[in-house]
Amino acid sequence: MLNSSSQKIHSPSRRVRRRNYPWWMRQVKYWYYRLLRLEGHPRAIARGIATGTFAGFFPLFGLQTIMGVVLATILQGNKIAAAIATWVSNPLTYVPIYAFNYAIGSWMLGSLDVKPEQIDWGSAQLLELGADFIYRLFCGCVVVGLIAAIISYGISFPLILRLRQARRRKKINNN
Repeated sequence: MLNSSSQKIHSPSRRVRRRNYPWWMRQVKYWYYRLLRLEGHPRAIARGIATGTFAGFFPLFGLQTIMGVVLATILQGNKIAAAIATWVSNPLTYVPIYAFNYAIGSWMLGSLDVKPEQIDWGSAQLLELGADFIYRLFCGCVVVGLIAAIISYGISFPLILRLRQARRRKKINNN
């Protein structure tokens, strides 16, 4: 819109509109744009997301990111994408994820007397259950992590391609 002096009148700044978003939506947008702007081939980024997702399904608190980055390095994936994707398990999701992994491991290896719903996942009871519990949990983590990694690669690779094509088209149209 032009006024009498032929200057553009701008709509309210983005900063004003951004304040109305809840904090979690700003975080989602931040990581979305961060992933969108990652450099590298889409296959490498998708491999990074897949390795990070795989590592995120293991109960190795503090080591998930390191595991994801090491796996991404071995598989020539994007290390930043791997580090970000390990947050698939976070303080809000780790109890359901690990209970599910334990249930899958128990199902694969045969029943154990302790059911996932009987376990206090935040206590020392986990250590008392012993090596059999840990073995079942880690078997479940490997299986569920592999399935989640395959799914995340299958979703992220075409999504990254589409997002980059849309970004290129937008750039061409703006010039």
